[in-house]
Amino acid sequence: MGNIVSFQCSSVEVLDRIIGCLCDKGYIRTLKENLRDLEREMEDLRAKKDEVQNKVVREETRHKQKRKAVQVWLTRVDNIDTEFNNVFSDSPVQLQKLCFCGLCSKNVFSSYNYGKSVFLLLEDIKELKLAGNFEEVVEPTPRAVVEEMPTQPTIGQDRMLEKAWKRLMEDQVGIMGLHGMGGVGKTTLFKKIYNKFAEIAGRFDVVIWLVVSQGATISKLQEGIATNLQLCNDEWKKKDESDKAADIYDDLKRKRFVLMLDDIWEEVDLDAIGVPRESGCKVAFTTRSQEVCGRMGDHDAMEIKCLERDEAWELFKSKVGDNTLRRDPGIVKLARRVADKCRGLPLALKVIGKAMSSKTMVREWEHAVDVLTRSAAEFYDIKNEILPVLKFSYDSLGDEQIQSCFLYCALFPEDETVPVEDLIHLWICEGFLGAYQVIKEVYNKGYAMLRTLIRANLLTEMGTEFVGMHDVVREMALWIASDFGKQKENFVVQANVGLVEIPQVKDWGAVRRMSLMKNKIVEIPCSSSKCCELTTLFLQKNQLENLSGEFLQSMKKLVVLDLSKNYNLSKLPEQISELVSLQYLDLSVTSIEQLPVGLQELKKLTHLILYSTERLSSISGISRLVSLRVLSLFRSNVHGDVSVLKELQLLEELQVLMITVSAELSLEHILGNQRLANCITYLEIIDFDQEKPLDLSSLDSIENLCRLWVTSSHVSDINNPTIQSCFTNISTVSISECHSMKDLSWILFAPNLVYLHIKDSREVEEIIKKEKATDLTGITITPFLKLEFLWLENLPKLESIYWSPLPFPFLMRIYVSKCPKLRKLPLNATSIPRLDEFAIFTVETDLEWEDEDTKNRFLPSINRVSSLSKDPLLRIGILQVGNQNHRFVLLLLSLSSSSSMCVFVLFIWI
Repeated sequence: MGNIVSFQCSSVEVLDRIIGCLCDKGYIRTLKENLRDLEREMEDLRAKKDEVQNKVVREETRHKQKRKAVQVWLTRVDNIDTEFNNVFSDSPVQLQKLCFCGLCSKNVFSSYNYGKSVFLLLEDIKELKLAGNFEEVVEPTPRAVVEEMPTQPTIGQDRMLEKAWKRLMEDQVGIMGLHGMGGVGKTTLFKKIYNKFAEIAGRFDVVIWLVVSQGATISKLQEGIATNLQLCNDEWKKKDESDKAADIYDDLKRKRFVLMLDDIWEEVDLDAIGVPRESGCKVAFTTRSQEVCGRMGDHDAMEIKCLERDEAWELFKSKVGDNTLRRDPGIVKLARRVADKCRGLPLALKVIGKAMSSKTMVREWEHAVDVLTRSAAEFYDIKNEILPVLKFSYDSLGDEQIQSCFLYCALFPEDETVPVEDLIHLWICEGFLGAYQVIKEVYNKGYAMLRTLIRANLLTEMGTEFVGMHDVVREMALWIASDFGKQKENFVVQANVGLVEIPQVKDWGAVRRMSLMKNKIVEIPCSSSKCCELTTLFLQKNQLENLSGEFLQSMKKLVVLDLSKNYNLSKLPEQISELVSLQYLDLSVTSIEQLPVGLQELKKLTHLILYSTERLSSISGISRLVSLRVLSLFRSNVHGDVSVLKELQLLEELQVLMITVSAELSLEHILGNQRLANCITYLEIIDFDQEKPLDLSSLDSIENLCRLWVTSSHVSDINNPTIQSCFTNISTVSISECHSMKDLSWILFAPNLVYLHIKDSREVEEIIKKEKATDLTGITITPFLKLEFLWLENLPKLESIYWSPLPFPFLMRIYVSKCPKLRKLPLNATSIPRLDEFAIFTVETDLEWEDEDTKNRFLPSINRVSSLSKDPLLRIGILQVGNQNHRFVLLLLSLSSSSSMCVFVLFIWI
């Protein structure tokens, strides 16, 4: 047929299309030229690709990665290279189809389509080659979600770590605080939490760690966050805080993030920084202040506590090293004593452990024990590495009054539990709280300061009524009080060190405060010592029999004198009248028989504490104490007879009265004088006439009553709802040997009840009776919402505490003894929110439970106590814990020198 071009002209449209193919863009006419250009441009593109790839390889060695745009471009080059190969492989066949010098084709439609694809591919290659002119082919490698932090192996934090991690991962928790005293290991634990995010890669887009510390600014925190988010360039740094916050907010709101702030000292304004509050995102922080936790929005923050004794020993051993401990068996025993001095504080255990690691002689360890016992601040490593760390907490208090209150607590011995009420009254008399007229108002101010110290983790809360101070914190306080060791005689504190006489002091004139409490001093003889600057003298809990009048004569500035719990002290010298500045005098639990006449000259005396002075026969002349505001006759031998009460009425400044009443006429006399009744905070009623019962409804006029004891009295049934106002402030109720009582339904009117103690009352059948509760209140009142201790003993008819399960948000202890009919406690599985602080002590009593969930929840909390002696203050018995029996001594202590008879239990294992 030859090279004859044939057309099938079936219509005009087909002809038009052929003409268009031949003429439009010249896809056939320019095919050879386009193929040559295509090959050349592809070679150039491949060269460009090699150039870019080589540059990427060079730059990636600098810990950078390819920019996303570069990677996309390289992928497109690879794809277009494949397309080129496919197109170019068909070129010989397509070129053979051309005719008329390349102006036409034997197969117009095929050549047209091929020519078009070559043309379009050529355009794409040219465009791609231009796009490959990159100034930067790489960018900084983004930080991993978690760059794991190095941490040393720790001891004793596993449980705390698990608890903190579990809480942080709860969906409803958006902010979590960890608080604790300095050196307790907050940062170490926080780092372990941070590292755990590496185990859940992908759940969060970014985890940001910032060390905040004191004095951190919003701008500084913004810079730290922006650095993590790769926003922090030169241009960004020039922006103001609000613009920076907007940038941070815009970036974080699109991410699931965790922000971890270590060591914050005050509230961090997350909004001002630009941190969004997105659901599923987390903010966690550490602080020394529980108050900061509240301000940040975590009102149930977790406290990081010191290590238990066994854990502390393991940590201490790891720092001392086995080589040292194996040198001599005596070293191990001494090392345990040194470790105990640290009281579980990880910082102290590590620092002292390292310091002792090279001490291989027994005498060196004995010397360390001596120094740590006498004055731990003299131990070089403590003074230089521990006390300055703790001092930051003291400095952060800011207020000089609160700082003075804190330092004052160091006057008490190591491990001493200090009654809150006594401590605040001492602060008041020392002048730390300023001038006052209404003692309740200044007491509330002192309580607020106390709570500040507790929230700062400088004092430890021991239940509701007591506080303590960690031994290492106490050493820090003594170090500060002595002007960092330069003026040791400012604060002379030798409490509980076995003294048998007054210590030798180089310069008595320099002594401001002295604490010699809990020693064995029998006599303070005549002395030429001039204590002209002394303001505070603690001599309580010694064995004093005689106090020299000459010793007191020079103490013109003495404000506080505590002689309590010197059981053999029977009289005071008349020279006590020389203490012209004295405001606080405590003679509790002494054998004093009468008040010296000289006492009446103490015109500034505001607090006189005569608690449990069982030989005191008279307080005649007490009305001459014109400034007296607080008086405790609680459990003294002066039982508030009418003559005493008449003299008390003459004390115009009296605002707080603690008293025991044993006669109906005396009670009527008190209740008949509203001013006197308003003064009563503690009231004990004993030995009331069995024929004419005591009507507790009559106490409704005692508006400030806080604690009530009723013993050996015939108490009438209460059906009068007017008693509600009387019991509003009551925190302690103790009922003993009240055999006429069948229930205590009136407890419903005591919403602030903390301690409830009922014993030896043979007719008590129910604590709260359902029918009577309805009659008394007319509404449903949930009782015991603040109860911490419930003590039920020798109640043979007691069958019920309450008829249904109750919530007990703060309950810590239930003690049940000799209550054979009490089979069920008002508990269900949700009654006690924190089981780690809760225990039930029972004496040969098997309990029934609301359901299986309740049983399973509380069985581990039950401690079976048996074989108790009959002594009400000293119990020796067996405590069953799990499958093991432990012998113990159980002491029921009255720890408040001013009056407290709250139940306090001390177990001493033997």
